[in-house]
Amino acid sequence: MTVNRYGVVAVALALTVTGACGGSDSSSSGTGAKKLTLIQGIANEPFYISMYCGAKAEAAKLGASLSVQAPAQWDVAQQTQVVTSVAASRPGAVMIAPVDKDAMAGPIRQLSGNGSKVIFVDTELTDPSMGASRISSDNKLGGQLAAQALAGQIGDKGKVMVLAPTRGIATTDDRVTGFKEEIAKHPGIRLVSEQYPGDDAGKATELVNGELSKNPDLAGIFASNLVTGEGSGASLKQAKKVGSVKLVEFDASPKQVEDLKAGTIQALISQEPLEIGREGVDQAMNALEGKPVTKQIRTRLVAVTKNNVDDPAIAKYLYKQTC
Repeated sequence: MTVNRYGVVAVALALTVTGACGGSDSSSSGTGAKKLTLIQGIANEPFYISMYCGAKAEAAKLGASLSVQAPAQWDVAQQTQVVTSVAASRPGAVMIAPVDKDAMAGPIRQLSGNGSKVIFVDTELTDPSMGASRISSDNKLGGQLAAQALAGQIGDKGKVMVLAPTRGIATTDDRVTGFKEEIAKHPGIRLVSEQYPGDDAGKATELVNGELSKNPDLAGIFASNLVTGEGSGASLKQAKKVGSVKLVEFDASPKQVEDLKAGTIQALISQEPLEIGREGVDQAMNALEGKPVTKQIRTRLVAVTKNNVDDPAIAKYLYKQTC
């Protein structure tokens, strides 16, 4: 594992075995076993739009058809309805980002039971027997990078808080774990609050407002996804504490990049969703064609700051609104 001067983390691929966009779209006219479906965690989010862009380009390159489906909200019941509908259409392979690492196990078994190969993209299930391949960032490492970035911003001392949407999401659970493990190595920093507002920016704003009232000397915040980051930024603007309370967020949507340049956010831990989408299609096609499938793939992360956001080497880590 190596980290370059931009904070990009390269992680080796391992365990090879044999083997935005709601609604639907098609990247080519592939037929039969070359029918692929991408089920996103939520519709119209830049991370998943970017993942779709990568998957769409790769599917077209390989002559496969690709449809995309997504729930309107990050919600088990809504994603279950999507999965049930997709299972009935029996695509050759399904790339899915489960919204809950345990609750989505039953619906996803239905996909497998109907003959579809299952590839996890971004998030995954607890059950290690499910999924031909799992493709995601090293989210625990991302949490550690966030802690390091925040520690640097606050001079390695002071009170901090962390926000995540809800427990049970594989990605954000790992980010919080990584953040807490790393921040514990900094004796001058104290984690005073760990909050779960759901996928609700307004609730995140309320929780940060409350924390600022209890701890007016709060030094920093780690928001582990786009929505908690949006809520945190809104709270800091309301309290007129932009810049005095340092904010580090996961992801790099166009709005987050705009806020980074404006000084509302001090660092973004950005993923590589285009690559996750490309790899998802590659592994799905390998599974369908009886070729070796890589069981687990970790894609890269980068710490984006005001100092490097305009560097051409960072451009591929900034998310898209459209393909």
